[in-house]
Amino acid sequence: MQQQYLIIDADDTLWENNIYFEQVTHNFIEFLNHSTLTPVQIRAVLSEVEREMVAYGYGTASYIRSLQATYHRLSEREISDKDLQQIAAFADLILHAPMELLPGVEETLAILQPRQHLLLLTKGNTQEQELKIERSGLKDYFEHVRVVPEKNVSTYLHLIEELSLDPAITWMIGNSPRSDINPAQAAGLHAIYIPHPHTWQLEHEELQPQGSGQLLTIQSFRELREHF
Repeated sequence: MQQQYLIIDADDTLWENNIYFEQVTHNFIEFLNHSTLTPVQIRAVLSEVEREMVAYGYGTASYIRSLQATYHRLSEREISDKDLQQIAAFADLILHAPMELLPGVEETLAILQPRQHLLLLTKGNTQEQELKIERSGLKDYFEHVRVVPEKNVSTYLHLIEELSLDPAITWMIGNSPRSDINPAQAAGLHAIYIPHPHTWQLEHEELQPQGSGQLLTIQSFRELREHF
């Protein structure tokens, strides 16, 4: 069997990530203690702010700025430096969260590594993402590791050119339709979608199969063994 190139997403594909942001969002809603808005309504405002903030990058620092901006919009009391510092302190809950690999990830990588070419592609703050990769203990399974500011069609086209990948035998694997699946297929790659129940809301998007690449949906990372 010809070796294929598997480009694999990191956050919420290899390890848990957004559950920690969700916990901080819950803490923030309790801290805000709004008299009339429901948690769902507050989350809607936060999502709107996050959409505005993504232009400045992803990661914990951007998320904390979004929380502070949301607090400015919704607070029913006079805003103090102490309040904003308290919100900033929520970052520690994310940055010091345990590294929890998703079920079957390491065993599956160990099986795939001799068979295929494995590449890790993740977006966000470079230092933050590189620290996660080191803490995960998975780095040595991958021939190439890339941290990029955004994952869009041009990102995948650049990766294809940089690493001389053959789209006919290259697959993008991840949990995000917006960042992993749709732009990869638009760039001419095959794709495998692994849904995660806590995928960040801004990564939700309808799957848009396009081009000649195949699109598969599986339910767990360990199912990759059945295909590769």
